[in-house]
Amino acid sequence: MATEQKLGSGLKVRHLTMMGLGSTIGAGLFLGTGVGIKAAGPAVLLAYLSAGVIAVLVMRMLGEMGSVVPASGSFSEYAEMGIGRWAGFVQGWIYWLATVAVLGAEITGASSFVGAWFGVKPWIPALIFVLFFATVNLLRVRAFGEFEFWFAFIKVAVLIGFLLLGVALIFGLLPGYEFVGTTTFLADGFLPNGWGGVATAILAVAFAFGGIEVVAIASAESEDPEHSLISAVKSTITRISLFYLGSVLVITFLLPYSSLGAAKSAADSPFTRVLSMAGIPGVVGFMEAVIVLALLSAFNAQIYASSRMMFSLAQRGDAPSLFARSNAHGVPVSAIALSTFLSIVMVVLNFVDTGWLLTFMLNAAGGSLLIVWAFVSVSQLRLRPRLERSYTLPIRMWAYPLLTWFTLIALAGLAVLMLSDPASRIQLASAGIMVVLLFGTAVISTRARGLSPWEKLPLPAESR
Repeated sequence: MATEQKLGSGLKVRHLTMMGLGSTIGAGLFLGTGVGIKAAGPAVLLAYLSAGVIAVLVMRMLGEMGSVVPASGSFSEYAEMGIGRWAGFVQGWIYWLATVAVLGAEITGASSFVGAWFGVKPWIPALIFVLFFATVNLLRVRAFGEFEFWFAFIKVAVLIGFLLLGVALIFGLLPGYEFVGTTTFLADGFLPNGWGGVATAILAVAFAFGGIEVVAIASAESEDPEHSLISAVKSTITRISLFYLGSVLVITFLLPYSSLGAAKSAADSPFTRVLSMAGIPGVVGFMEAVIVLALLSAFNAQIYASSRMMFSLAQRGDAPSLFARSNAHGVPVSAIALSTFLSIVMVVLNFVDTGWLLTFMLNAAGGSLLIVWAFVSVSQLRLRPRLERSYTLPIRMWAYPLLTWFTLIALAGLAVLMLSDPASRIQLASAGIMVVLLFGTAVISTRARGLSPWEKLPLPAESR
């Protein structure tokens, strides 16, 4: 019976790390990598490094706050403590809405592949996937973590194999291949399209590391939140950087940058082309299977993240109290049921293509990460003095407040860059409209409960 208001515990560092990888390494890596490479050539590495630096700084901030104040609402709760009730409301809801919006796209993509394999309508595997992963999320959190660990490990193993095979091709270690060197990598120079190409590539890869923040959410259900979050943040950032930068290096060393672009199918993926060079049989089918696994692993992690964020919102009175209930094992059944139901709705919207609503939701989701990371930075900027007075911080943001301000300036620069691109401009505008609507709702909702939307919640140590 779902009547309690407490989540379970039992996640280990390896679970948190794989959840971060599972949520971040999606189909975009396998199908979209060529877009940035075509825009900037080998200099796309600078774009990934820029995005990676911002992600590292944001996760360092989350590590600082989460190591002493673990919370299922994570950055939403920190915004409420550091900025005000309205900020926690907006931060939590925009993250939840963005996560729910992409759930349907992930299942639609995976089911399209599987439906083609077995000659059935895509809605059949879509329904099976949604029900299966809903069941997985209803397991005790440790069992869920174990499942996600091995599920995400499959694509991690594929990436490791890809990197090893790519290095072997580059250095001519396979029979019939000679040392490639930098012949292809620097054929047209490191900056073939100048700094303008790098700017275009930054837009293409800016949110490559999006999803890693699920680690901060999941840490509240770990055995030792303080040490688990610190270890998971460090290992997740390192591994994701290795996989993204390593994959891009392999691709740019082996394939001419001008031959790449957006992959419309697994056959067009630069990963498929590299594997084909090694003569691996059935490589297209293999890559399709990897893409399906990537989509489903991300879907599984995001069902978890969205349900925990809804649970946190409900606990704070920002969502119906029904969703603040958990069962005897600490599983938020109602919140998971809501995410599952809405994922089905989003799948239906994807299949029937209802027009403006789906487009607006997906566009808002595309720009929401910029807003989430900006809120994290402002929250840390304001909370740090209070945290130092109340806690001994096991992990600190480097060079505070300089690097926090640097992150905010970098995010502002990215927003300006997005305004220069029509597609990105629509995403940013949609996310902005969502923020305005949520802000108005936050003010009305908070005042209706007799509270001030500007009030900052006390830290746990301050309220004792």
